Amino acid sequence: MHTLYDSDTYSVTHMLANVVAGDAVSLLEDHPAKPARPVPTLARHGFEIVDKRANKEVYLDGSWAELFQLHISAWQQNTPTQEEVEDTLERYAELAQNPIVVH
Repeated sequence: MHTLYDSDTYSVTHMLANVVAGDAVSLLEDHPAKPARPVPTLARHGFEIVDKRANKEVYLDGSWAELFQLHISAWQQNTPTQEEVEDTLERYAELAQNPIVVH
């Protein structure tokens, strides 16, 4: 998990898959007698966007995460203002249906 953005209004966390295919390959090369850990077929990265005002969160994976990754790549090339970032996050936060629950 990596926090990419945190303000008074929004928080964005990049959630990484637990097992990467390269890890299993390196395990086989290092210890040929030991079986490698199984690699989940649907292991994907995703993004969690928390709207702190509404106390809701949305998790983006699949094509939604790919679309959001395009925004991040554009931000890395052309540094946006905080207002531009928050406007984009607001559009994604409209998808949020899950209330934030503290365990």
